[in-house]
Amino acid sequence: MKSLRLTIAFAGILATSCSPKFYSPNTQNVPLMREKGQTNLTVAGNGNQVEFQGAHALTGHLAVQANGGLFIPKDLDNGNGGSGRFLEGGAGYFAPVGESFVFEAYGLLGFGGFENHLPNTVNDYPGTTGKISANIARYSIQPSFGYVSKYFAVAISSRISSLNYSRINGNLTFEDVIQTNYLSSNRSTMLLEPALTIRGGLEKFKVQLQFGGSFNLTNSSFRQDNSYMTLGLNFNFGVTPQQ
Repeated sequence: MKSLRLTIAFAGILATSCSPKFYSPNTQNVPLMREKGQTNLTVAGNGNQVEFQGAHALTGHLAVQANGGLFIPKDLDNGNGGSGRFLEGGAGYFAPVGESFVFEAYGLLGFGGFENHLPNTVNDYPGTTGKISANIARYSIQPSFGYVSKYFAVAISSRISSLNYSRINGNLTFEDVIQTNYLSSNRSTMLLEPALTIRGGLEKFKVQLQFGGSFNLTNSSFRQDNSYMTLGLNFNFGVTPQQ
């Protein structure tokens, strides 16, 4: 089911299959800061979501970032679908390594919410509504290491997160399992999410492609998306990378 993916500051919801999914990772903000005053902005997404990201270097080693997004995939012909929203912010340390490399590490806190509706399940389970919703909070550490030049950048990053659900509501049954009970029993899980970010273009403006994975360390069979790809535009101001 093309249901929702809420990333919350991260966390996503629902997917492109006929079964409910309760998490989908969002694009990682990897600004690759090199000096005080640098500002990095990104617009990214895919067919189901749009995300906005920003970061600014306050000092020669301290930066802040803020991220947000909406998940508004089109409902399927049978009415199955969903929606979501998220906000995330944090601060971190960055350090140039030589002339062309950068190390960064951010602490992030994100909040969001989602709703998922599967009306086709109501026929099989009379008396249910086919709906579920919840709030999400995610606490993350995100280190990265990247190469930066004037026209090209590439970075590897890994987000390590505690994913938490609250205010779980609804009346959705799928494959004889009450999904509010399922989500309540998996109210808190740990995630490991590696990503590869590639940018190419002009000095201040580049096309960005990011590939990422998501591994649930608490419950490997948790209903979630395990990979993603987003395409975006990246804008960099305040620093001139090396050739």
